[in-house]
Amino acid sequence: MAMMTPNLQATDCSNLIPSLTSLFPPRLLHRPLSLPHSRFISKASLHHPSSPPSSSSSPPSLVNRRQIISQTASLSLSLATLSSLPLPAKSEEVLSEWERVYLPIDPGVVLLDIAFVPDDLNHGFLLGTRQTILETKDGGNTWTQRSIPSAEDEDFNYRFNSISFKGKEGWIVGKPAILLYTSDAGESWERIPLSAQLPGDMVYIKATGEKSAEMVTDEGAIYVTSNRGYNWRAAVQETVSATLNRTVSSGISGASYYTGTFNTVNRSPDGRYVAVSSRGNFYLTWEPGQPFWQPHNRAIARRIQNMGWRADGGLWLLVRGGGLFLSKGTGISEDFEEVPVQSRGFGILDVGYRSEEEAWAAGGSGVLLRTTNGGKNWTRDKAADNIAANLYSVK
Repeated sequence: MAMMTPNLQATDCSNLIPSLTSLFPPRLLHRPLSLPHSRFISKASLHHPSSPPSSSSSPPSLVNRRQIISQTASLSLSLATLSSLPLPAKSEEVLSEWERVYLPIDPGVVLLDIAFVPDDLNHGFLLGTRQTILETKDGGNTWTQRSIPSAEDEDFNYRFNSISFKGKEGWIVGKPAILLYTSDAGESWERIPLSAQLPGDMVYIKATGEKSAEMVTDEGAIYVTSNRGYNWRAAVQETVSATLNRTVSSGISGASYYTGTFNTVNRSPDGRYVAVSSRGNFYLTWEPGQPFWQPHNRAIARRIQNMGWRADGGLWLLVRGGGLFLSKGTGISEDFEEVPVQSRGFGILDVGYRSEEEAWAAGGSGVLLRTTNGGKNWTRDKAADNIAANLYSVK
């Protein structure tokens, strides 16, 4: 799941289910350049036009010696000239900004989220299934298994879905319902009790300030706390299922087939949310102060895979089977245009923006794409081409 402040989600490639968190803070990989193989130069030199013609008045042995001397001089000159000239750049020699990091986890573990402590960017945590929590204190180069006693009191095999830090305060949510809180940058974690009546499973949490956080369930419930999680206030008045049942006649295509859960949910820096329905047939948005989620028809024929926010405040949208769309303008919109990408026929699963101009996209079979002009053009990074796995998330 760098940092980009995007920071990218991978498991062992033998199980074909890692995510981009196997690729961590960007580092340059230094590769020495080499001269072209000398045999190609010698072939050109053997047909050099300066080779003297044979003379009928000269002995055959003398003619051959002269030709050999001439050809040898031409070859030496060619080598000397080439060694003094800069070599042309080749696309396969472009240095990648990613390197793979191997993790001490079981083959069946799926990685789900990653976060670093803002006050110490070398200190971070990586979450996954099977109660997996990994910790690094060297910027992601090495990771160790982390045990949290308060999360091991019961015979549950927790799936840790989301982690977020604000200063030294951090939050973790998982399934079955579990909430962990730290005030010392993760040196110790406290378990916060939760009501068993929560609608849905907690899939996302965001640290928003001192002792404050927002928590989202897969049924669209949003809860806010400002006192370290001891009390939570509902930010929306009903679940998404209830909203759609009330508005099923509003013209939202596919609402009658809605199963009541989100496939993905993403939050913008200013607190707006966009979520994709579990079937991918429409999407929903929510802004602070709104009592309900707002459903939107998709303008694309294919079902939606994932959606999120660009650094300029606009939306990006991925469709199943491959395809990247960007909304026109900023803010919430239903008007999208497709952007051509070189995904080699594999679907794209996530996009992460580092700035308004630079972003990365990740997808099936090790697809890594980069843009440096706000998403208008994308180029492929070959760093993960040899990893037989899907890259699920980039942050």
